[in-house]
Amino acid sequence: MTEAARDDGAGESTVTVIVAALANLGIAVAKAVAGVISGSSAMLSEAAHSVADTVTEVLLLTALKRSAKPADEEHPLGYGPERYIWAMLAAVATFVGGAVFSIYDGVHTLVAGEELGDPLVSYVVLAVAFLLEGYSLRTGVRQARGEAARIGAPFKRYLRHTPDTAVKAVVLEDSAALVGLVLAAGGLLGGQLTGSGVWDAVASLCIGLLLLYVAWVLGRSNAELLIGRPLPKAVRDGIRAELLAVEHVEAVLELTTLVQGPREALVAAKVDFRDMSTAAQIEWACEQAEQRLREAFPAVSRVYLDPTPGHARRRAEGLNPWP
Repeated sequence: MTEAARDDGAGESTVTVIVAALANLGIAVAKAVAGVISGSSAMLSEAAHSVADTVTEVLLLTALKRSAKPADEEHPLGYGPERYIWAMLAAVATFVGGAVFSIYDGVHTLVAGEELGDPLVSYVVLAVAFLLEGYSLRTGVRQARGEAARIGAPFKRYLRHTPDTAVKAVVLEDSAALVGLVLAAGGLLGGQLTGSGVWDAVASLCIGLLLLYVAWVLGRSNAELLIGRPLPKAVRDGIRAELLAVEHVEAVLELTTLVQGPREALVAAKVDFRDMSTAAQIEWACEQAEQRLREAFPAVSRVYLDPTPGHARRRAEGLNPWP
């Protein structure tokens, strides 16, 4: 994949995150004001939700900027994985800033009760927030669908397994935000009809549990990528087939792949070349193999091939090296 293609992908992710950040910042202020006026714990929980989302977007922007730095002497494989550190912190922010506050506020309201104020302002804020969150979600989904179409993957499968955690975070958080708005509206309506703050408290608890789920999903995804996630099996099989199609290659003894970013992957393989091949032929075969892999799999940015005699592997496994 060319540097221009990587920059385009990073730029699109940055726009998606900025749109989400601006939407969440404005929504957070409006929700907080409405929550104070109406006395609704669900609205205050939604305000905390939006604040957590805003902090998340700032961390994701930091991740995109830091991970885009080119490789240097201190980091020869680049800074791509750094995005997952910041994305992990964003998941923690969602947990601490949103889920914990919402659950606490819901429990506190159940125990101490609350005085219900005029919910009209809250309804207006919720309606405007729904429109803004919907627009932000539309931006994220549009990018995700475009990426899914580019690699020929179903949208749901792409969203589940994508290494672009910035886009995944925006889509999940905005989806959760829309559900949270509906829950908050339900809590307000229930309190208005019954005069009881229990409905509002339950809505706040549900919002907190929803944020817990989002934080868990994002945290798990980033943890997998930080530990080291290989390319999908179908891609690994394709890489193996491309290597075996290269002249002078007898077998692929060991294949290791590593996702380093949304559009970056490393491939390392122990390859058994024909015993009669010359050093020059092996060198050209390695060059051809790298070219084939980059053309077939644009995300492959680094290829390392280790010429290894097949009989050495058989001896290491305790088998007859000369069958």
